[in-house]
Amino acid sequence: MWWRSLGLAAGTACALGLARFAYGLFVPAMSADLHWTLAQAGTLTTANGAGYLFGALLATVLAGRAGLTTVFRAGMVLTVASLAATAAGPAYPALVAARTLGGLGGAWTFVAGAALAGRLGGTLPMTVYFGGAGAGVAAAGGVLPALLDGHPERWALGWWLLTLGGVAALIASWPAAAVPAAVDGRDPGADRPGPPLWRLGIAYLLFGAGYLGYVTFLSAYLAAHRAGVAVTSAAWVTIGLAAVAAPVPWHRPIAAWPGVRALRCLLVAVAVAAALPLLGSSPPAVVASALLFGGTFMMVPAAVTALVSRARPADPARALAALTAVFAAGQSLGPWLAGALADRTGPAAIPACAAVLCAAAAAAATVRRPAAAA
Repeated sequence: MWWRSLGLAAGTACALGLARFAYGLFVPAMSADLHWTLAQAGTLTTANGAGYLFGALLATVLAGRAGLTTVFRAGMVLTVASLAATAAGPAYPALVAARTLGGLGGAWTFVAGAALAGRLGGTLPMTVYFGGAGAGVAAAGGVLPALLDGHPERWALGWWLLTLGGVAALIASWPAAAVPAAVDGRDPGADRPGPPLWRLGIAYLLFGAGYLGYVTFLSAYLAAHRAGVAVTSAAWVTIGLAAVAAPVPWHRPIAAWPGVRALRCLLVAVAVAAALPLLGSSPPAVVASALLFGGTFMMVPAAVTALVSRARPADPARALAALTAVFAAGQSLGPWLAGALADRTGPAAIPACAAVLCAAAAAAATVRRPAAAA
């Protein structure tokens, strides 16, 4: 099953790592070349989140009619098409449409891929699937900062390079998306009741708003503090590699710890990681932030997915899609909010906003019902 797990992870590498998170690497160059404010740059991520929200709402309906394999593959095709469309022209409405299309395709890939990974048995294949996003982040972080440094007009070339990477991911993931036979891979925590889904939804909404603001504007924040191309590249590669490695330390706690303990720990860690750049843009602070952020942020969706399975809703796929839609709503709001605040108050608003929202998500996940254990 390992080949299938890694193949599905190529889907998150493309749909999330390349088509969503790597946009943050382009923000300084595209803002300079196209004369955007940070709020305008954030609006493109908001458009991506809106497409993601719509795609999540459609995912389970389409999966019921066409099957998970078809939805996953269609999502990958749309995602690669969105990368090419983003590279094709500088018109702001066209870029908004391309980013919206990428969000739609990314949601189909993400929701269907998570369901397929869940059939492989156990928590490890699922966390590997989510951690696959880090491969796309690391690849983009290793190439784009040097390409764009001093040459903001090269942003279109950068998107064409990501398109080639997306094609490679599409080819790698295509055979892995064939529906696997279900495997009995019970987690140690499977018999422990999960938390109420409404509480997960609140935490997921706040986390979505917080973490994506950090990802979207990390490069812009570092550029404002003259961190340099080497530090920027190191930060993104560190985030990506840490995300790839995150399933190793986290798959057992996600499976075995009762209730929302693992989710709370992850959310607190993401909040701390987002706050670290406020201490300064020195390489140690930036790399520490990137390492902690990369090692936790993609494990939050993995923990939520595991908690949904423990809650045993009547329709797990529909419940997961509903939570993904809530997640997408947060992702639509967060980058615009962070960008607007930074335009008004300065770059420090970017990590501060992300840290506060992720801390609020941890607090929401901590609230207990009076008569029930979490």
